[in-house]
Parts: sequence; structure tokens; C-alpha cells
Amino acid sequence: MPTLAPTPSRNPATSDGSPGTGPSVRHLGPNWYAAVMGTAIVANAGATLPLAAPGLRTAYRVVWALSALMLLTLLAARTAHWIRHRDQARRHLLDPTVAPFYGCLSMALLAVGGGTLAVGKDVLGEPAAVAADAVLWSVGTLVGLAAAAGIPYLMVVRHRITEGSASPVWLLPLVAPMVSAALGPALVPHLPPGQPRETLLLGCYALFGMSLLMTVLVLPLVLSRLIHHGPLPLALTPTLFLVLGPLGQSTTAVNNLADAAPGVVVPSYAHAMSAFAVLYGVPVLGFALLWLVLATALVVRAVRHGMGFAMTWWGFTFPLGTCITGAAGLARHTGLTAFGWLATALFALLVTAVVVAGTRTAHGLLRGTLLAPPPAAAPRRTAA
Repeated sequence: MPTLAPTPSRNPATSDGSPGTGPSVRHLGPNWYAAVMGTAIVANAGATLPLAAPGLRTAYRVVWALSALMLLTLLAARTAHWIRHRDQARRHLLDPTVAPFYGCLSMALLAVGGGTLAVGKDVLGEPAAVAADAVLWSVGTLVGLAAAAGIPYLMVVRHRITEGSASPVWLLPLVAPMVSAALGPALVPHLPPGQPRETLLLGCYALFGMSLLMTVLVLPLVLSRLIHHGPLPLALTPTLFLVLGPLGQSTTAVNNLADAAPGVVVPSYAHAMSAFAVLYGVPVLGFALLWLVLATALVVRAVRHGMGFAMTWWGFTFPLGTCITGAAGLARHTGLTAFGWLATALFALLVTAVVVAGTRTAHGLLRGTLLAPPPAAAPRRTAA
């Protein structure tokens, strides 16, 4: 998989992809949006924790600002990629191992938008933060819906899927609507009372349903591939953490929807939504913790077998962050401090993962290895 595996090269490509003086956006794939998601979720998840230590809020604002800057930079670079390297962009869409990462664009927009309203309002002011989040949520949701429908369509009619190639990466375009469902409720109180609020609330439930049911269909394929064909290739092993995404994000969604329901729907519906948040969230979060143990064990095995750094390491971050926001939501609705402590412990793991992945990514960018052409595509040297 050319955009995921580490691609060291002594001769990074120039802007036209030939050997030269610097790296090229030609090999900048959609998977890079995962770095934006993983950074933004630190601020988003941190804002939900039951912690009040001095300086934490400031740290969250700094991380949010960094994620927004990363998003703007990456959007510009990816636009240049499509303008200057359309052949490679089309090749990405027709590659079944790369195309699912187009779901990351949606989630990057949504994550930064959610952080803008959660912590960015301290800097921008609430009216500007609401406006920014509304735009990012709307665009992110439309992109997510296009990915959720378009990528499976390409997998059916254009991609050639071999037996035993199911991957957790397939979940990426499917979980994007779930992120919209989780972050949309924050905008509900800012809409006019009545049908506008109820429409958004129930629309988020529809997004929740479409993502959940598609995940239920795909997840067994991933588990079956692991059982019948063994562990994933080393570079792809971190993608096992992607399974946590729909689990943690759906738990977050039902809790956030329950928070937004009072006064928007009739009391009986609001009460049912609150009960559903707990009855659904607790078992699903339990399964997420089980999967976390399994995925961690397989990652440890991969490390022992020589797994090196790849951009797939960002797969450790955003999915883990969704479990934090899910646990924090259950802490609010159950009053159990155990969920608060769980969220805090997972947050410590999240920060560690982001620091490691971010440091290794920055190092790879400075050396020019992450944007170099993959070995198979590198020009061959001819004898003198």
C-alpha cells in the first residue's frame, strides 16, 4: 500500500515526481487527514473529561489551533495534489487499499469543527465558533455521505477485491456519518426552536443508524479475515484500532443525542433516548475494551516482529479518542466515577500515542521520506 507503508528514499521526488531536491505532493494520500483527526480529538476528548487542573483548557485550545492549522495546510496540499497529479489521484480512488481513506477528509472537517465549538469559542467567541462549526459540520457531513455511499460503490463495480483482503480500513468511510451524528447535537441548541432543532436531532439519529448498520455488516468480514488468514501485514497492524472508531463514536453519539433531546422532542422520547444511551453505550463500550485488548496484543506481536513507523500509526489516536468521549458520556448519564476514571486513563494513552505519532511524522517530513515515492515506483538507476 503505497501511501501507508514507510517509504525511505535517498532521493526524494520533486514536484513532478522525478528524483530531485525535495518531496512531492504526488504521493500525499487521503490517509494524511488521519493526522488532523488524531490531533483534534485530543482537544475534543479532553474537554469532556471530569478534570479541572490549571492550564488544561489552555492546552486544549493550543491543540485545537494546531489541528485547524494542520487541516488548512493539508487541504491546500491535497488541492495541489488533485490539480497537478490527477492521474495519481484517480489511481488512489481506484485502489481498494487507498480509496477508503477518503472518509478521513470528512472526519477531519468534523473533528476540527467540533473542537471549534468545544474549546475554540474561548478564542473566537461563541457566535463565530458556532458559524465555523456549522460550516465544517455541514461540509463534513456531505463529504461523509458521499464517501459512505461512493466508496462501497467503487468496491463493488471498479475495485477488484481478493479473498482474504478485508481490512479495518474498510470502516473509515462508514464511520464518517457516525462522527456527524456525535457532533451534530452540539449545534441543536443554536437552531431556532421547534422543527429546525427536531429535524437536526432526528437527522443525527438517521446518520447514527446508517453508519451502525453498515458497520455491523462489515465488521464480521474483518474478524473472519483475521481468523482464517492470520494477522495483518506489519505496516497495517495499527489499523486494528480503527474498529474502536464506530464503537466509541456510536457510544458518544447516543449520549450526546440524549443530552440534546430535552425540550426538543416530547418528554417520553427524551426519556427513552436517555435510557437508550446507557443501555446501548455500556455493552458497546465493553466490547470496545475487549477489542482494545486484542488489538494491543496483535500490535505488541507486530512490534516484536519488526513493525516500523508508518502513517498507519495515526490509527492509534482518533479511535481511542472516541472511546474517551463515549466513556465521558456514560459518566454523565450514569453518575459512575468508574467511567470518568476510564476516560482519564484512556486519555493518557491517547496523548502518548499522538506525541509518538506526531514526532515520528514530523521527523519523516523533515527527512523527506514520508512523501517519497514507494520503492516499487522509484525510478531505476542505470549503470554508468
